[in-house]
Amino acid sequence: MKKIAILLAPVAIVATLSVAAPFAAAQESPWLVRVRAVNISPDNKSDPVGGVGASDRLTVSSKTIPEVDISYFFTPNWAAELVLTYPQKHDVRLDGQNIGSFKHLPPTLLAQYHFTPASTFSPYVGAGINYTRISDVNLLNGGARLENHSIGGALQAGFDVKLDRNWLINFDIKKVQIRSDVLAANGTKLSTVKIDPWLIGVGVGYRF
Repeated sequence: MKKIAILLAPVAIVATLSVAAPFAAAQESPWLVRVRAVNISPDNKSDPVGGVGASDRLTVSSKTIPEVDISYFFTPNWAAELVLTYPQKHDVRLDGQNIGSFKHLPPTLLAQYHFTPASTFSPYVGAGINYTRISDVNLLNGGARLENHSIGGALQAGFDVKLDRNWLINFDIKKVQIRSDVLAANGTKLSTVKIDPWLIGVGVGYRF
């Protein structure tokens, strides 16, 4: 997944920039704003704790969150999308037992290709990068902590269904790479958690 995201994102971004100028001049309203309800479903893969025993003992809770994204269309087909929300709190479990929580803020920037932008049904794909800021970590009553950030790839697919000239309904699915080392209070690495969530969202959009 990481290699695919890294390979696709630069190609999409370069293609977007190469055709930006003609469309920007021709289009009066290239802005699109969507509001979605998004379910975060982590993959919950983790290394053995302390380097011994079974894998995948650490899990992060699923959650449904609000999301806002702002898209700018450089051409009818190519767009850039910035995905935003506010810091989200998740519980962390070890062997099913709650051991604490943390918050994460995961803005994501994607380059998108829209296959049939003039049609009522308009599918698209996207690729880009995610930066996740991890904060307010409270694990094992202060006995463990997480790295404070994660940078990884993001892949996306979805479609818009136009209701009229401005309004649309949206369905969107993303796979985002979010990973963090779990550290003891003294800095010793205990494990690595690969959250790598699926984000499945539905919402509405407005094209200005």
